[in-house]
Amino acid sequence: MAQRRPRGELRIIGGTWRSRRIRFADTEVRPTPDRVRQTTFDWLAPRIRGARVLDLCAGSGAMGLEALSRGATEAVFVDAGRAQITAIQAALELLQAGARAVAVQQDALQWLQGASGRKPFDIAFVDPPYAAGLWARLLPSLADCMATDHRLYIEWPRAEEPEFGVSLQWHRTSKAAAVSYGLASFADGTQPDVEGGTACPE
Repeated sequence: MAQRRPRGELRIIGGTWRSRRIRFADTEVRPTPDRVRQTTFDWLAPRIRGARVLDLCAGSGAMGLEALSRGATEAVFVDAGRAQITAIQAALELLQAGARAVAVQQDALQWLQGASGRKPFDIAFVDPPYAAGLWARLLPSLADCMATDHRLYIEWPRAEEPEFGVSLQWHRTSKAAAVSYGLASFADGTQPDVEGGTACPE
């Protein structure tokens, strides 16, 4: 008999599903901490309602679920892990998300390469496994998937800033424990719009 994978739990911290607890596949998954999620969605508050969001390398699905809870119209979750996508699908069913969300089991880069021509996203959450160093591969492919007035949530290890592979306009950045994170947009074709944050990662 196959050994059942250990499972974790996260809490949605705001919106319609506030305080609901969701199970996720605990193997090789690093959910964004509550403090970071709260700060990020405070930043996104003027933009989240009615937004179409992409949770790339979704893992636990915490960011996409939080976005739906706070009024996002649609969310697409993409992750290569079968256990991760199965858990996200179970969470969406539990929360009765209906047609507002879809969870896709596929390598994130492959999914992006096939995303041309799809309806653009207003917000994307980019938090790949740190050890894989995928930022410089994912972000260039993501550029064509975003709406003109968009925001990217990007997370990386505090100890070492990675290569992002694209020119970014940073609107907000912060740090918490071992995590650095920020809101950015692709610099080409966008106007600087600094919203009280630093112009680049600290």
